[in-house]
Amino acid sequence: MTKIVMATNNAGKLREAMEILAPLGIEVISQKAAGADCEPEENGSTFAENAMIKAKAVYDIVKIPVLADDSGLCVDALDGRPGVYSARYAPKGTECETLLNEMKDIPEDKRSASFQCVIAYIDNNRKFTVSGRCDGSIGYEKRGTNGFGYDPVFMYGSKSMAEMTADEKNEISHRGRAMKAFCEMLGKDFQEIL
Repeated sequence: MTKIVMATNNAGKLREAMEILAPLGIEVISQKAAGADCEPEENGSTFAENAMIKAKAVYDIVKIPVLADDSGLCVDALDGRPGVYSARYAPKGTECETLLNEMKDIPEDKRSASFQCVIAYIDNNRKFTVSGRCDGSIGYEKRGTNGFGYDPVFMYGSKSMAEMTADEKNEISHRGRAMKAFCEMLGKDFQEIL
């Protein structure tokens, strides 16, 4: 099985990457398990810049293939906020409540939003980024217990992301779509390529 280090300390992101890549014969290990106990400063102005900052910081330590993702929620009524600041938009654990409060007077037809994800990849031969996007809207309350972050308030059709099974979410999510693009970029024979 091929090993790739995921440059994240986020257990939810790591779990999703493991679920998506395991059937392809790719074992995803955490940066900490690989010996990279770092927290690179995400000072880029785009998801792509931040993903590459994280990937490079971890690759410089572990020297084996690394992928990193930077993702966030972009709300149209908030001019794209929280965007690249999604993880720092509100104190940890209060993101959904803060967003719902800020959106309380926004009507149904103006609640459109998208989850966006950029994956950066580095090995000793290449570095590239791919992206994925999932369009939906912001609900009026938290719904569901699966997922993490903004999943309970992000509506895709009649369900929140947190009401979906892992398979349902991975099929349509921004990260799932970016992971598919990542796999296409790597090609089919991972053992030869990596």
